Amino acid sequence: MPETTHAQSTQIQLASRPEGWPTAENFRTVTVDLPDLAEGQVRVANEFVSVDPYMRGRMSAAKSYVAPFELGEVMTGGAVGRVVASRAASLPEGTLVLHQLGWRDVAQADADAFRAVPELPDAPSSLYLGILGMTGLTAYVGLTEIAPVQPGETVFISGAAGAVGTAAGQIARLLGAARVVGSAGSAEKVALLTDKYGFDAALNYKDAPVREQLPALVPGGVDVFFDNVGGDHLEAAIDVMNDHGRLALCGAISQYNAQQAPQGPDNLVSFIKSSLSMRGFTLGNHLDKAGEYNQRMSQWFADGEIRYDETVVDGIENAVDAFLGLMRGANTGKMVVRTA
Repeated sequence: MPETTHAQSTQIQLASRPEGWPTAENFRTVTVDLPDLAEGQVRVANEFVSVDPYMRGRMSAAKSYVAPFELGEVMTGGAVGRVVASRAASLPEGTLVLHQLGWRDVAQADADAFRAVPELPDAPSSLYLGILGMTGLTAYVGLTEIAPVQPGETVFISGAAGAVGTAAGQIARLLGAARVVGSAGSAEKVALLTDKYGFDAALNYKDAPVREQLPALVPGGVDVFFDNVGGDHLEAAIDVMNDHGRLALCGAISQYNAQQAPQGPDNLVSFIKSSLSMRGFTLGNHLDKAGEYNQRMSQWFADGEIRYDETVVDGIENAVDAFLGLMRGANTGKMVVRTA
């Protein structure tokens, strides 16, 4: 394949830092000519790129666990694609690869910026951005390292119809949980959790306050809470935690666009009375679990134990719309942008 193949790249840059909810005006779409490959470099035509809630935090200049996106630079993040030109023996043309070069249809860099992954004969390559990738690993770390699930326990998962939430529900059950309960933002998503993903019960947080709905769904209390939402979900979970319950804080999407500091939970005294433990985490500190996870998830997947949903938006030029939709709950399962 000649090196001139895919010699241009359409890319999405951060143009300005959002205040509150992001808008399309915070981004810029550009098309650039790619230089000839240098020795040791490859050019990759992406098949899918990922949009994720954590990206909202990186749009702010505030100090966080990872460096903010730079203005005028491409939005980085997970992507999967195929090598279309190569000057690196380790990654010949046709190799399927993962990388973190983000929102662009064609990526070009040194070979060590890419990781070859096995072909998926009966599934889309986008699963490497979801249940077979960092999304699934995040759920696994939360339920094995941060708030370990023991057989017979009850698990409550907030934001359960999203990518991490659907993974967490299935993994909790595979780890031996006796009862798995989730929250979602529509009747359709609630039905999906119970009908497809095997949740024992689920609530629609838009129907009534979570604090009012949750107790009836967990009459025996909650042993492990996996939180993607924060705010009212965290407060409601604390109310129903059993003695020695564990809370894993993975995300707080309800607060990412807040312009004022949210009020904290009013029931933190329960941590004393019930000997609770709460721990936040980011995946970057637990990548040593990737090998173990890949082995276990590969077996679960091969055994037909894993289900998944994807919300697919076509076209790199629509990556911003996909991200804005994600922030407002428009996705079921993993949100990806198909660029091929």
